[in-house]
Amino acid sequence: MNQIPALIRVFSYLSILTVGGGMAAFPEMKILTVDVHHWLSFAQLIHLYSVGQMAPGPNMMMIVSIGQWAGGTLGAIAVLIAFFGPTAILAFVVAKAWRKLEKWPWRSSIQQGLAPVSIGLLLAGGLSLAKGAIAGVETGVLAVAVLLILLRYKVNPALLVLASAGVALLIPPK
Repeated sequence: MNQIPALIRVFSYLSILTVGGGMAAFPEMKILTVDVHHWLSFAQLIHLYSVGQMAPGPNMMMIVSIGQWAGGTLGAIAVLIAFFGPTAILAFVVAKAWRKLEKWPWRSSIQQGLAPVSIGLLLAGGLSLAKGAIAGVETGVLAVAVLLILLRYKVNPALLVLASAGVALLIPPK
């Protein structure tokens, strides 16, 4: 069955959810790509997201891999346009309107209201990702250790990713 129309619908919708960044759309992306359309497993989605975080450039380029997986080369192109197109158009329109509304009294209220929404979306995405990535006591301890290190010290996250990968090699597979 041709998945291109479904890919376009799903990723156009997800595009609008990325208000707080790509992680904001992760919970809905998981539901739609894994649970509804079964384009990949949750473990595969986490893997693609993790690789996207480590790769140079926008981390959400990982969506192209989902499009490739579900619809081949045409699926990858369709997902790329569907995901980045609506957000680019929306940002362009809002930016033009935002300048015109500089003296509008509601402007600062909207800005103050969007910050907590973005944080909430990011937290929901992080928790959704953690549910799939933390698969036992060992990975839970590793996640808490990385969090504590990041909160306490100025450490390059890439070094923690590499160190975590080394530690994960020592953990026997289940």
